[in-house]
Amino acid sequence: MSRETETRACPALLIGAAASGQGKTTVTAALARAARRRGRRVAVFKAGPDYLDPQILAAAAGSAVEPLDLWMAGADYCGQRLFEAAGEADLILVEGTMGLHDGQPSSADFAAEFGLPVALVLDCRGMAQTAAAVAAGLQHAREELAVAGLVANGVGSARHADLIAEALPADLTLLACLARDEAVALPHRHLGLVQAQEQGASLEAALDAAAERIERTSLPDAPLPVAFTRKPAAVPGPWLAGHRIGVARDAAFSFAYAANERLLESMGTELRYFSPLDDTALPDVDALWLPGGYPELHAADLAANTAMHAALQAFHRSGRPMLAECGGMLYLQDSLTELDGPTHRMVGLIPGAGRMRAKGGCQGMQTAPLPEGEIRGHAHHRSATDDGAVPIAHGRRPRHPAPGEAIVRDRGLTATYLHLFFASNPAATAALLGGAARSSTAGAQTATTAVS
Repeated sequence: MSRETETRACPALLIGAAASGQGKTTVTAALARAARRRGRRVAVFKAGPDYLDPQILAAAAGSAVEPLDLWMAGADYCGQRLFEAAGEADLILVEGTMGLHDGQPSSADFAAEFGLPVALVLDCRGMAQTAAAVAAGLQHAREELAVAGLVANGVGSARHADLIAEALPADLTLLACLARDEAVALPHRHLGLVQAQEQGASLEAALDAAAERIERTSLPDAPLPVAFTRKPAAVPGPWLAGHRIGVARDAAFSFAYAANERLLESMGTELRYFSPLDDTALPDVDALWLPGGYPELHAADLAANTAMHAALQAFHRSGRPMLAECGGMLYLQDSLTELDGPTHRMVGLIPGAGRMRAKGGCQGMQTAPLPEGEIRGHAHHRSATDDGAVPIAHGRRPRHPAPGEAIVRDRGLTATYLHLFFASNPAATAALLGGAARSSTAGAQTATTAVS
């Protein structure tokens, strides 16, 4: 077999659902922890862009978790990551996003693209036989999908479980009935789950409790071998050789894809981390990247660290490249107002008064049309900016004509609500951060095979 057509087989399963909030993350994490307790190596992915669920899944699996998205990254990129995982793991788990058929591309598209069997998670509170009808509808909405069975979540009693099981069609297996249990519930806040690092020992206890419940069902035996094929991968050039990039990382700034960091390092850069919360000086670097996170939860402490403000202001005056995404952008604006709370002075590199909102915000895929080239990404925020700087461009939505997120540039600083996926255009990313590649034509875009 040639290297180009090499395949690897590994048991795999995509965990999908009828909607958000059904328990996909809890079930995926429980499966990962149960496999780990058996001594199995687990590779876990999240279908679609997400920063919070992967933190929980990584704690369960004991290994890094990254999102895979057909639009942002492309089918070849996603396929190659699955192929690599199949050579290292005993089990591959993919948590779906939203409902199984929601979005373009959807979790169902992802499962169909790579031949992944699907476990359907359904919160059955408030229904019995109807749960079977909903599950059967999900199973047969696309005949090419292989559905491994149903995971009935939130089951109230043995009789409740019996009613669901009796109503299921013969071709739909009941993989598990999970009782309502606050001991395994994962806490939420705006934007999604509470970060893993904030939960500490309580998260570990919840993961072990969930794993124990899963181990008493047939769900751990549901994943069957799936063949994954090596995909052609464009190799980025050494466009950041000798370059040093400072990356903000602490409790306020944690929304950085491991895939983005891995790509930067593959192009030759050295990443140096710093904390806007605790540090008073920047590392000796050629460029800065301030990713998103929860600056609104730490606004008072960020405002109080005026030494870091001064360091960032001096870096900006030097004209060196800076990329600020979402929460990083809010931090670099003039001020940030908490929800029903005080207003805090921020760094003030660009105009803008950020404020938190109880409702609204923005989420969805967008392309950033930068001077260096187009980079795909997504938005997900519960804040707004008033009196912001005049943008150089707006994000472009895949299927909607309305302008997307504003993109602001001042000297070397590029700031936007968008979270960029660097592998969608490595050359443009390198150029954005001051590397040798000056346009997207310097290297192939990974996302050229993405679903449009």
